[in-house]
Amino acid sequence: MATVTPVTEHLLRALGLPEAEGDSKDGRGRVLVVAGCTQLPGAVLLAAEAAMRAGAGKLQIAVCRDLAVPIGIAVPEALVVGLPQTPDGGIASACADDLAGRAGRSDAVLAGPGMNEDADGAALAAALVRGAADGDAGVVLDAGALAALSDAPGLTGGLARPAVITPHAGEMAKLLGQSREAIEADPLAAARAATDRFGTVTVMKGGRTHVVAPDGQAWCYEVGHVGLATSGSGDTLAGLIVGLLARGAAPEAAALWSVYAHGEAGRRLARRYGGIGFLAREIPGQVPGILAEVMA
Repeated sequence: MATVTPVTEHLLRALGLPEAEGDSKDGRGRVLVVAGCTQLPGAVLLAAEAAMRAGAGKLQIAVCRDLAVPIGIAVPEALVVGLPQTPDGGIASACADDLAGRAGRSDAVLAGPGMNEDADGAALAAALVRGAADGDAGVVLDAGALAALSDAPGLTGGLARPAVITPHAGEMAKLLGQSREAIEADPLAAARAATDRFGTVTVMKGGRTHVVAPDGQAWCYEVGHVGLATSGSGDTLAGLIVGLLARGAAPEAAALWSVYAHGEAGRRLARRYGGIGFLAREIPGQVPGILAEVMA
């Protein structure tokens, strides 16, 4: 079995973080977040704020029509696009071509947090990946957007950089057609299997988070905190990754830095609150300081 490298501050310093180009916000990249439904609007907020806390310069959010105004008020830093919606309150696939064009004009794209796991979500994710390939944008697929991989395993093959996927055990079980118990018994093997099948950088979330790259390299972050197992926590991790991709980090580096920052944020919040009970919305605010301290 190939070596599994621990995710440490020393490793991250060796990888480094991209420097901003010039003094403009354009030098830190443009993020497109396509997420949410009327039942889960908070996922949009969590992912979007995390992308900005990771240092992205510009933010565009695409949501179903009924969420556009409230999301725009809640995230005043973003350009918010309201899209046609399905009867279930998700984004309708009729706008796939429009989203593909927006993806092509972005530096990094996140699809999936809070999205319905249905045919519309899969079609939108596929369109975003195609659009990102046309514009050489980084891609993160999370939650509802992972269904697109099950329908089309070769979906990410046209990307100049591999897409990053962020499944938890239940989502990985669906991707690989295995039981959740089998995934939890050997999460590293599951991450390797997903990377082999889909050509992605795979972030296998759990008590120990594994990251596997297409060239076979594997890493493990072992020192997170149980308090991170809370609603919305995964949305913040996906947002951190897309923010670092927008800044110019390679997919593996963006995943490793984000997994570490996310875990360290959980540890710090646990010390403040005495263990469990902190909220996912509190994670992004910890991140700028963590990134700065590691690089200091």
